[in-house]
Amino acid sequence: MFDGMQAGLAANRSEFFREVAAGPFYGFNRLGATPSEAVIQNWWRQGMSGGAKAQYDCVDAFAQEDYSADLAKVSVPVLVMHGDDDQIVPYELSAPRAVSLLKNGTLKTYAGLPHGMPTTDAETINADLLAFIQS
Repeated sequence: MFDGMQAGLAANRSEFFREVAAGPFYGFNRLGATPSEAVIQNWWRQGMSGGAKAQYDCVDAFAQEDYSADLAKVSVPVLVMHGDDDQIVPYELSAPRAVSLLKNGTLKTYAGLPHGMPTTDAETINADLLAFIQS
């Protein structure tokens, strides 16, 4: 998967950012989803404003680095929010493990939500963030 990401970035960065936003990032590739052209274009804009070399190298950083020791050092309360239909960072491989490493972590799982859930489901995410902060 990571090799494919780097190949897409190297071959046609503009197309890569368009395809990821129009598909798996926001779950717009799911049956019954209603893609938002404005959201897709905004994500593309953000991607294209970054540096090509840094973006390419970033794939290696998040694919190969192990941040377990860093998470274990965090002692403040942390809310880990994750959609169980995340096609970018699969839920089973990340959220439960991350929260288990935190000294004071809380896991909030969202049924059917994608990686881009802060955009697609902002009202839900913002309400939960506010409730966590107020607690």
